[in-house]
This record gives sequence, structure tokens and C-alpha cells, in this order.
Amino acid sequence: MKAVVYDQPRSFTVKEVAEPHAGPGEVRLRIVLAGVCGTDGHLHQGEFDPVYPLTPGHEIVGEVDEVGEGVTEVRAGQRVCLDNMQACGMCTSCRRARPQYCASAVMQGVNVPGGFAQYIVAPAGKCHPVDDLAPEVAVLAEPTACVMHGLDLLELRPGSDVLVFGAGPTGLVLAQLLRYVGASRVTVAAPTAFKLEVAKRHGADEIVQIDRADPGASIQRLRELAPEGFDVVVDATGTVAVLSRCVELTRDGGTVFVYGMTEEAAELTVSPYEIFRRELVLKGSFSQAYSFDRAIAALRGGRVRTEGIVTHRFGLDDYGAALAALADSACIKAVMQP
Repeated sequence: MKAVVYDQPRSFTVKEVAEPHAGPGEVRLRIVLAGVCGTDGHLHQGEFDPVYPLTPGHEIVGEVDEVGEGVTEVRAGQRVCLDNMQACGMCTSCRRARPQYCASAVMQGVNVPGGFAQYIVAPAGKCHPVDDLAPEVAVLAEPTACVMHGLDLLELRPGSDVLVFGAGPTGLVLAQLLRYVGASRVTVAAPTAFKLEVAKRHGADEIVQIDRADPGASIQRLRELAPEGFDVVVDATGTVAVLSRCVELTRDGGTVFVYGMTEEAAELTVSPYEIFRRELVLKGSFSQAYSFDRAIAALRGGRVRTEGIVTHRFGLDDYGAALAALADSACIKAVMQP
């Protein structure tokens, strides 16, 4: 079969590799769509603890085409979403309900082969039937699960006024689900007009276009919207330049929520005195935990709308172009279609 294979950071080829086969308790999936995520960009640079040789791709929709011994959860021919994380359930982190920090975590697309290939083998119990969802909807299950976990951690108070920086896939999903967990107003700020229009169509109450060359006027507009600051300011960009403006836009007693993934070496300077004096809260969110079922339910029930989010499609041979699309303002979500 054909697959994207890295042998080291920034070095990949698209080549023929041996086809995998399902063992007991496993299924083989023919990949239908696999989302290209910002995490894949970090993996390309050697960040996020990749294990080589590596086939990335962790947002996976596939069709079951081979069923291993003892599998009863799914059947051949079903379309499924794959939860790419497997935890041992017994280590200290697992016992404290932090499976994403499992000492022996298996993360398909990070430390074992992922979905930028024609086939993948996975535990049947990690496959969620989605025959009723279009592949372009189902491919957003994993990022939506990550957002669900983030909202679990955020513990938003009903009536909160929330600002979201970023109108990429996660920013758009966050903006939608924040409304359903109690936000009285959701403002989305981003530099790209058409992405903001998608946010508006999907329910954002306010949109503010950020001028990259001169962000001052845009920041002033945000201050006018919330003169005392927003209750919660979410960074879904992973950009330190954006993160550096979050504290000033947060009201006393509010929360700065670091959701976007920065470069590993990036640093943010924050005044501890300001955190102390203003009783600010800084929170982060990593991956997903116990949220995949709920993510699919939100997609199935229309609480997360996906129209217009998938904008680019690539074959395996065009993986380099798919990576480049991560930095293209014309792209919201790229997917691989092996």
C-alpha cells in the first residue's frame, strides 16, 4: 500500500509499504478521509515526540474492510471514526483520569502508524460507527473531541462573555460549543475575512478582523466590545503574538485559556503580579479524554455545524502541498483522501 513515511524531522517520502492485517480484536480500515492538523505541522518539525519511522495522520475516517477474530463491535463495510489514543488504564495518570498522559500511551499518527496511508489497523473498540454522517463531517470528530475536553477543563460559568482568537477548525468548533455550555456572547477575532464569515454563519455573535500589519485598531475594537474585559479569552492560534494580548483583554477574575499549540520552544512573558493582583486564571488543554462519544453526538445532533470548514483535499502524493496549506489563509481545513 502507499503511505507517507518520515525517517526524521522534515524528511518524508510517499512510498509503498507492507499492507497491515487485522489481528484478534482488531479491524483494518480503508482510509476514506484523514484530516491534516496543526499537530501534523509540529510533527513535521520533529515536535510532539514522534517515533520514527512515522506515518502521521490522527483524524481518521475509514471503512472497515477486514475484521479480526473476536470482533463484535463493528462489521465489514461500516464507516467509522477512529479514536487514535489508547491508554493502559493502570498507570498513575490513567488512575487520575488523565489518559492522555498515560506512561505507555499509543497514539496512532504520532508514535505508531497513522492515517496518511491507504490502510490502518486499529482496535475495534476504538472505532465509532458513523454511517449516518458524511465523511466531511465525521473527519471533524477528533478535533471536536479535543474541544469537548477543553470545555470540560474550562468549566465555563453560565452567562460568560467569551473572546476566541482564531477561526481555524478548532476556533470555529470552540465558538459553536461555547454557546451551548453557557456563554452569553461569543466573539471571534481573526485576520481572514472569509473565515470570520464562516464563524458568523455558524453562530458567532461578533466577529472582528485583525489587521496583522497594524493590530492596534482591532484590539481597540475588542476593548470597545468589552470595556471591562472578557470573562474568558481563548487563544486557538498557537501564536505567541496573539497570546501576549490575551491578558490585557481579560477582565479581573477572568480566565486566559491556552488552547492553540505553540512551537515547543516558544515562551510567553506574563507579569506574575498582574495574575496575583487581578486574580486571573491561566488554563491549558491538551488532546482529548473521555470525549469522543460526545463529539460524535454533537456532530450528529447539529450542535457543531461543519459546512464550509473542509476547504482543501489532497491525495497522498500531494502531502507536501497539504502541509503547506496549514499556513495558507485560503485554507480552513485540509484533508487527505488516499
